[in-house]
Amino acid sequence: MLDIKTLEGWLWEAACKIRGEIDAPKYKDYILPLIFLKRLSDVYDDEVGKLAEAYEDRKEAEAFIEADHTLVWFYIPENSHWEKIRNQSSKLGEFLTDAVRAIAKENPKLQGVIDVIDFNATAAGQRIISDEKLKLLVDTLNKHRLGLLNVEPDILGRAYEYLLRKFAEGSGQSAGEFYTPREVAILMANVLDPKEGEEVYDPCLGSGGLLIKSYLRFKEKYLGSTKIKPINFFGQEYLHSTYAMAKMNAFIHQMQAEIALGDTMNRPAFTDAQSRLRKFNIVVANPMWNQDFPQATYEADTYNRFGLGIPPSSSADWGWIQHMFASLNDKGRMAVILDTGSVSRGSGNKGSNRERDIRKKFVEKDLIEAVILVPENLFYNTTAPGVIIVINKEKKHKDKILLINASKLFKKGRPKNYLPDECVDKISSLYLKWKEEEGISKVIEKEEVVKNDYNLSPSRYVAQNGEDETLPLDEAVVLVKEAEEEMAKADEKLRNVLGQLGFE
Repeated sequence: MLDIKTLEGWLWEAACKIRGEIDAPKYKDYILPLIFLKRLSDVYDDEVGKLAEAYEDRKEAEAFIEADHTLVWFYIPENSHWEKIRNQSSKLGEFLTDAVRAIAKENPKLQGVIDVIDFNATAAGQRIISDEKLKLLVDTLNKHRLGLLNVEPDILGRAYEYLLRKFAEGSGQSAGEFYTPREVAILMANVLDPKEGEEVYDPCLGSGGLLIKSYLRFKEKYLGSTKIKPINFFGQEYLHSTYAMAKMNAFIHQMQAEIALGDTMNRPAFTDAQSRLRKFNIVVANPMWNQDFPQATYEADTYNRFGLGIPPSSSADWGWIQHMFASLNDKGRMAVILDTGSVSRGSGNKGSNRERDIRKKFVEKDLIEAVILVPENLFYNTTAPGVIIVINKEKKHKDKILLINASKLFKKGRPKNYLPDECVDKISSLYLKWKEEEGISKVIEKEEVVKNDYNLSPSRYVAQNGEDETLPLDEAVVLVKEAEEEMAKADEKLRNVLGQLGFE
């Protein structure tokens, strides 16, 4: 069996074969389908071999599989086998493209997943990736088998996630579209703690990390147990290439996940027969922070998601929270990570503020269970810290909120800081045991939040030495945009009044 370090080193060596030939954010699109294809082909060969042992004849086993594709995980057509690809001496890009399309044609579940890239594509009359580079990549991937007896699904899945992290390091701002840092995903899975028979949903899935960490948390918790009801996973992703990554990621982990392609905020995929939002036990997400949806997105909503208030165009943070909340069943719980301004913007300001007003309603309804401030510089598309907001329809501690200031619980890394395993365990334990610890966590009464004008920032209640209270630039930009939006509305009202008075 391949160990994780060998696997990570080998796959990264393969990835490096085409680094530099294409842009960093793009080269993952070529490598990940090839790794997936090799896994499919090697597993298929193992399955054929196992059947051949049973029938004592390989040709007979192949004939049975040809007649009934359900006998194998995925059916691999003859010209799509890894051996055929490895021995291809010319027009490799064209051959690979035909191979993945043939696999997708024979396996509907893989359509729009493995065949998402054209290995023979050109730009400005030049091949995006040459046959020579593809040959180097294939030869490097050929060093080890990825069959059932060579690597366990969880180990291969970890290596796949390792590659996603490495790709995120080279992708700059675009990394936020597909990758949540591993330790943040583990922390959120620990906090939500999935139980048998539950359904878990991520409305802005990315490459699937939050669902996968929930799956692994569940497996670890019930390891060795028998007659455990499985948990089911659901997710929606807007970008096609990222959707394909999420599907491959789920297949590699051998987890059952229903993943939809589309715009969750405008066209949510998971609804019932009456076109109402489907309800889940757990909802988890890392949406794009401070997304700018037009007001029509909220005003034209037909799913009754925004009854607690319409967010400003400058930030969809509380729009995402309300979509997630509307997707919870009567006993559901959710965790979302957003920028720190989502829990403090508008508090202390005179007059109305839409984000503060929505936050106020969540507090008054006693829905917010905990807020966890995580360290800065964890994420690949921003250096800003984030907050995990935990909402629970079955709060055990009524009219109380647990605030955890974990801003100092990190280690310096390159290029990003990270939460060591012991810090993830510590934060999880503070939440699960509902525990106060000097300088890190504090339980506050709802009245204290009201007194502070619905500011839920952990740093306001759990002070730490040397904490920087300077407003981050991205939060300041949101506040300026929101002020400009409110000013434009006030100007419009003034013009209408002046018009009615005949002063136009």
